Amino acid sequence: MQEDCVFCKIVKGELPSKKEYDDKDVLVIHDIDPIAPVHLLAIPKKHLENLSAATSNDLELLGKLQLVAAEMARKMGIDKDFRVLTANGVKAGQVIFHLHYHIIGGWEKTPDWKTVRKLGT
Repeated sequence: MQEDCVFCKIVKGELPSKKEYDDKDVLVIHDIDPIAPVHLLAIPKKHLENLSAATSNDLELLGKLQLVAAEMARKMGIDKDFRVLTANGVKAGQVIFHLHYHIIGGWEKTPDWKTVRKLGT
């Protein structure tokens, strides 16, 4: 855990969040500034700066993140049409330096992706 990391603080319960899933490895919360009708964040409880910081030791955790993302999409009723996104590094738009996946979906019709505002990561 990193003392100055907002997601580490959420994982430790120091900051509030609306939880959708919580186990020993992964926390899924609702994004506070959603860009879609459904916008969740899947956060590993282990602090990893981003996907590039992961190693072969994190293989099980990374696989679990993928499966939890799919499970959350099913739970939220968006399992037919959803996106799982992450940013890796400043030039890719990463703002919070703790690996996390955005799970977004729930659109009534296909969005105009050119007009969807930038994803704040």
